[in-house]
Amino acid sequence: MRVTAVIPARYASTRFPGKPLADLCGKPMIQWVCEGTARCALIDQVIVATDDERIVKAVQAFGGTAVMTRADHPTGTDRLAEVAAGLGSELVVNVQGDEPLIDPLMIEAAVHPLLDDPSIPMGTLKTPLTSLEEFHNPNVVKVVTDQRGFALYFSRAPIPYPRDFADQLASRWRELATAKHVGLYVYRRDFLLAFPQLAPTPLEEQEKLEQLRALEHGQRIFVAETAMGAQGVDTPEDLERVRQFLEKRAG
Repeated sequence: MRVTAVIPARYASTRFPGKPLADLCGKPMIQWVCEGTARCALIDQVIVATDDERIVKAVQAFGGTAVMTRADHPTGTDRLAEVAAGLGSELVVNVQGDEPLIDPLMIEAAVHPLLDDPSIPMGTLKTPLTSLEEFHNPNVVKVVTDQRGFALYFSRAPIPYPRDFADQLASRWRELATAKHVGLYVYRRDFLLAFPQLAPTPLEEQEKLEQLRALEHGQRIFVAETAMGAQGVDTPEDLERVRQFLEKRAG
């Protein structure tokens, strides 16, 4: 079963224009993402999907593969589906283009369930919350799952409500039956091609979380666990934080 990783990378960004090409210790950030993804033993091919020729040229310069996509896609999943339409792989992994510290083991954790169970159409990851502040932060998406590991709901709200110890959250927040969602996705190709054709749904539009569309249309999402969290780059300040980390790691 072939597995292809597709990395959507847009040049335009409100907070950080040109982010994929930002220099990070001598390499463009998108190169770090590609190399980290390629180290996953389960990945057969890595493709950067972009709507900008500058990113295509940068990827080709370091020996990577990049394809041009339409510029009018409303979401990254639509861009992913355009690329998947030309692939023969059964599984397609969506790795965010702003994750230069992506760990191959995270990708493996998300892919394995779909390799083991052909009935699962879509998978993603969760990791433990690290603070009470994350629980209340609307920019940190929370996920709750059933006893088999399938998503019940994703939300920006602090879910679930801890009725029995709501007044003791400062000391007992680690007991919350929730986790932080990590935005790495694995799709069965047929499901990915069909997904953009599904009508947007009320919960998706209210929370601005595209994965809710799948749940509202009755599709299952398996949520694998990982001890590692995402360390995305949204701003120049984030890039500097990652640069300092890499320099320290290099000694």
